[in-house]
Amino acid sequence: MSRHAAALSIASIALFLVMTALEFVYFQRLSGGLISLDMRVAGFTPDEGMAWLTALGRRGGEIIIVWHYLTFDLLFPALLSLTLVSLILVFGRRLSTFRAMPAQLQALFSLVLVLPYAVADYAQNFALARLLSDFQLANPDSLAFASSLTVTKFALLAIPVFVIAIFALTGQRRR
Repeated sequence: MSRHAAALSIASIALFLVMTALEFVYFQRLSGGLISLDMRVAGFTPDEGMAWLTALGRRGGEIIIVWHYLTFDLLFPALLSLTLVSLILVFGRRLSTFRAMPAQLQALFSLVLVLPYAVADYAQNFALARLLSDFQLANPDSLAFASSLTVTKFALLAIPVFVIAIFALTGQRRR
């Protein structure tokens, strides 16, 4: 997997740029300029969530489900997770202590760091797609839960990114 780190990184960046372009060029226009709930790193209040859902309406919600949650954001968490695992392996193997570990343990370590992010991202995507598909489910509790999943997703993403940065910096210093 580490042999494909560059290709996975390029694919992840490309998909992220496509998703970001859709957000700013199309989705925000559908919602009257409001940023999508799953891009709000610090989460959102139930009122902010309802404002976004209301601004989208049923048609806008269906468009976002199809063009975001059933396409790009169905692939992105898995692709990003593979990318993060491969980068942990690449940069970790530059460190003698990591390199000395058996390959299976290196892979397990990487997976344990990344898998919680992937699970949280898919759970958050499911929660938001469910709210978009049935506005009757949108209440303060369901919106607060979706917001907590959004914050959790970003917090759990920070862990492997931080480890990669530490591995990269430590490996660079030793060279």
